[in-house]
Amino acid sequence: MLTYYIELAVRNLKRSPGLTLLMVLTIGFGVAASMTTYSVFRAVSGDPIPWKSSQLFVPQIDMWGPTGRGADGEPPDAMDYADAMKLMRDHRAKLQSAMYQISPSIVPADAGKHPVNTSGHAVSSEFFPMLDVPFLYGNGWSADDDAQRAAVVVISSKLNQKLFRGANSVGKTIDIEGKDYRVVGVLNDWNPQPRFYDVVNSGGFSTGLDDVFLPFDRAISLGMANDGNTNCNEIPKESGFVGLQRSSCVWIAFMAELDDAASAAAYRQYLDGYAHQQQQSGRFAWAPNNRLRNLPDWLDSEHVVPSDTKVSLLVALGLLMVCLVNTAGLLLAKFLRRSSEIGVRRALGAQRNSIYAQFLTEAGMVGMAGGVLGLLLTGLGVLSVGWVLPKEIATLARVDFVLLALTLVIAILATLLAGLYPTFRASRVQPAWQLKSN
Repeated sequence: MLTYYIELAVRNLKRSPGLTLLMVLTIGFGVAASMTTYSVFRAVSGDPIPWKSSQLFVPQIDMWGPTGRGADGEPPDAMDYADAMKLMRDHRAKLQSAMYQISPSIVPADAGKHPVNTSGHAVSSEFFPMLDVPFLYGNGWSADDDAQRAAVVVISSKLNQKLFRGANSVGKTIDIEGKDYRVVGVLNDWNPQPRFYDVVNSGGFSTGLDDVFLPFDRAISLGMANDGNTNCNEIPKESGFVGLQRSSCVWIAFMAELDDAASAAAYRQYLDGYAHQQQQSGRFAWAPNNRLRNLPDWLDSEHVVPSDTKVSLLVALGLLMVCLVNTAGLLLAKFLRRSSEIGVRRALGAQRNSIYAQFLTEAGMVGMAGGVLGLLLTGLGVLSVGWVLPKEIATLARVDFVLLALTLVIAILATLLAGLYPTFRASRVQPAWQLKSN
């Protein structure tokens, strides 16, 4: 019977090609608009490390007090040097790392080549196992290297390709800012989006890679300047990098791994105890106002997902609903025009279920054709999002099998839903009235 219903659907759709084309275009454009915006929303709102995000926490300490808080009463979203170092020394987390952004120059071994400008972070040795950073060659440095402020470096696969043509460079030496560093690890392709480990500086998304990772304490001891955001509630009393370290300016990101709720509660208690100590010593003149958020909550509090992508998704879904309503109206007009045909079929013994099956098959055919058109338009839409969205966000949107399958399924299901009421009305046609009127 399905084959018979498909033959009837094709025959009836051919009877009014203009109306059929209009329905296909309506479904195609509605589905394409919604799926294009969904592809962007999916890219920016995904969990960058889903297997571990609930165990990664970002602490915030209110070192500025009421005058430095935002309108929502939030403390600064980064740390000053004194607080970050205190947390590192106390080490109350399973794994932890302070970090700040750097942009050192690499001097090639070939004297005829120009220095290579790079970007990266100064981090502790626990940064790599904490974030499950993948390595192509070697691994990160050790805690002893941290303590010794060893001249070691982890580089990206892109930089490794540029300097060593992709070969295993572990053990080799590169010149960074005039000093030799031993390569201990080469990252595999790793550029998480959003860049969750330093949202404050990246804004969440960045098209560039971190090319180098250096030991935090070594970078500090060498005075390697901060290339990220620096926010101050008052002018530092001393100038230069040393003055920055002694000031209350916030410029250091911090992340800690806590295995369970009990560990998180203990760490939160530790933060409040530390703030109480600072209050008693006279450094803070206000009650503790700390925060400890896991990674999903942290990304949400920092508004990493751009508001315009959410609005665009809602607008596109609204457009899809309008298209479905229009399609339902067109199907209703098309089906009721065939009341005589329905009356004859019912008079010959066709059940209402048969009428349902015939007309829903026809609606499904329209949905499939609209879905195919929607696939093409979705592909074009994803390629064109760069015209209306920032480059670092637009490049994340992609067409994959899941998106294509979802586009086709939504087109068919949406058209079937739109066809339910027209089909219901068609199945209620009274055979006697239609035969008498004809």
